[in-house]
Amino acid sequence: MQHKGTARLETERLILRRFTPDDAEEMYNNWACDGEVTKYLTWQPHKSADATQALLSEWSARYKNDNYYNWGIEIKETGELIGNISVVSMKEYISEAELGWCMGRRWWGQGIMPEAAREVLRYLFSEVGINRIIAGHDVSNLKSGRVMQKIGMMREGTLRQAGLNNTGIVDMVLYSILREEYGASTAE
Repeated sequence: MQHKGTARLETERLILRRFTPDDAEEMYNNWACDGEVTKYLTWQPHKSADATQALLSEWSARYKNDNYYNWGIEIKETGELIGNISVVSMKEYISEAELGWCMGRRWWGQGIMPEAAREVLRYLFSEVGINRIIAGHDVSNLKSGRVMQKIGMMREGTLRQAGLNNTGIVDMVLYSILREEYGASTAE
């Protein structure tokens, strides 16, 4: 692996970029305050844009580390920040990264998260040299599982009572994709 940090990435409709503290109001209003967005996540909805700004200040300071990957998802056409996708954990000894994501409800069902995730897969496999990318979801969060399927991940199984989120202790479905599989799926 050759870490390169959170580089600016683009797709047809999206810009994936670093967060700044100036994004606080937009992040708070578009997704961070919404209990429906955070239902299957490990953090509570933010109580104010000030709380969001404090978090973004922490995230911004971490961008100096070349092994930190956390993108804001921005709509090219409008410049609106609508969600994030990040590497939430990494096992360097096996070259594995775990992805996590969330996005404002207004943009659900438009194919935006699969588009963002495909570009992050490309970057992590092709430029960073990651070998295995995983993601998991609460068994009740079928929409997140659909994103994993759409980006070519394979279901590995269900881990019983292996997760904790805002609904309690939950069964988790684990998906993965290997670099060699990613290359084969994009060549078709």
